[in-house]
Amino acid sequence: MRASIKILLCFTLCMATGAQAAKLTMDDKVARWPRATTDEKIDFATRMGKAFTSLSPDLDRNYFIKCLEETANIGNPRDIKLEEAVKMCIAVNKPPSEPE
Repeated sequence: MRASIKILLCFTLCMATGAQAAKLTMDDKVARWPRATTDEKIDFATRMGKAFTSLSPDLDRNYFIKCLEETANIGNPRDIKLEEAVKMCIAVNKPPSEPE
């Protein structure tokens, strides 16, 4: 429950700051990622890293750049929004379960 609340708060933060400062937003389609400038990609990935490193230190700018590049360039992203791609990137980065 707490993790869900944190994720919701992080998405709200990202959407609020993203609309003001960057051209890439959570509402953009993943198909826009390959056409974005390097600065736009770095800005977006930096915002995601700042929002999600509290969940895991591995969720930094470099992780999001790599994950979103792979998401946008492998397969057909169709109408998937960056918000959904970010959620997938976070889900893939779940820490391994602890041994019993």
